[in-house]
Amino acid sequence: MISLHHTMSSTFSDSNQIGIVSTFSELVKTNFKGEMNALCWHRNLDGDFSEIVAKLSLRENITEVSPADLIALQLSEKGNIAREIILNDLQLLADFGASPSLNLLKCYERDDEFDFISTDVYSFHVDRSPIATDTFLCTYHGAASDIVSNTQAEQKILIPEIRAKLKELHDGPENEFEDFLKENYFDLHYQLHKDAEPINLGLGHLWRLAVDHPKQEVLPCVHRAPVENDGEYRLLLIC
Repeated sequence: MISLHHTMSSTFSDSNQIGIVSTFSELVKTNFKGEMNALCWHRNLDGDFSEIVAKLSLRENITEVSPADLIALQLSEKGNIAREIILNDLQLLADFGASPSLNLLKCYERDDEFDFISTDVYSFHVDRSPIATDTFLCTYHGAASDIVSNTQAEQKILIPEIRAKLKELHDGPENEFEDFLKENYFDLHYQLHKDAEPINLGLGHLWRLAVDHPKQEVLPCVHRAPVENDGEYRLLLIC
């Protein structure tokens, strides 16, 4: 696993999949092209994000944190720096026209209905949208998400043994099988090749990932949510 928490590794900067930018404007204006379907506003952030996490209240496994919730916190100088960074990121994305959400996360819901395929966010997958959009995310605290090159993964529905089991599950007309796969999101999930090297997105960097939509000119970015560290909440901006 390639990790990018505080320094930019040579593998990271050399990856054909990832474009690196130094401003928010570049992040939203740079076009995906070729193999590049992930853009990173690479940042080394100051501030104490762990203090914010410690002072927020987890109401459910996923709790949305509003700007008002953040503003209400009594924080140290380092905590206040972290808060201002988050509020600024939320404002930048809102001004761009996105609908960012700040989540305090204990865990996501698991999909364990079938032992041969999973459709939860812990599985490597791509996002799909009926309109032209991108996925933005930044992990401020806790375990960070992973991405992998499309050349190092295969759609699970194309793997013969999985496809055979899905056909048994469908048990309907052959001409409705592809619709069945899409309706149940099976086609969004990927299995990594044995030699695959996922890239961890690290802390503090704001990412833009390509989504599967009708106007998309590149392959969508294959990614997954991480398994959370024991006893540690994640603080994640996503939209």
